[in-house]
Amino acid sequence: MSDPLGLLIQRLAQLPGVGEKTAARLAFYILRAPEEYAQELAQALLEVKEKLRHCSSCYNLTDDDPCALCADARREAGQICVVAQPQDLLAIERTGGYRGRYHVLHGVLSPLDGIGPDELYIKPLLARLGQQGDEQVSEVILATSPNVEGDATAMYLARLIKPLGVRVTRIASGVPIGGDLEFADGVTLGRALEGRLEV
Repeated sequence: MSDPLGLLIQRLAQLPGVGEKTAARLAFYILRAPEEYAQELAQALLEVKEKLRHCSSCYNLTDDDPCALCADARREAGQICVVAQPQDLLAIERTGGYRGRYHVLHGVLSPLDGIGPDELYIKPLLARLGQQGDEQVSEVILATSPNVEGDATAMYLARLIKPLGVRVTRIASGVPIGGDLEFADGVTLGRALEGRLEV
């Protein structure tokens, strides 16, 4: 489609998780909304692209350098939680249970997709761990997803980090809260049994 509405639907349908029907609903919502809303939406999209960059320390997305999390002196500098994407960092922050620092890789190892160690922010992580100072890192928490790529990335990082004398841990995985054991797959149940805790 070359008309403005068709072009908007086409562009919205390119967003992840948005099919053509959802894109059409969003486009008609924008069309019915006041013109100020459309202008604010367009401005927000432009500002995100223009102003956001990677934090020079953790590589999270930020408009300030260092980001607010790295600049927060109340956070535990001796712990670094390694995540694959900025949205993973946000998910962990929403729990309110982690008070350390972060490092964002911006992906996971995926040879089939052409993503190797050089495409990820692994070297800056190792540089952070090699820095000496008052707040030396004592633990790295690997918080990649429990899938083939996430596990491969975690194992690769553990092999690189352990020789540096830093404790390496991995987030637990297993049966979700409120889940029924009869519906859990074998791998999930196996991991839950391996990661069991003393009561």
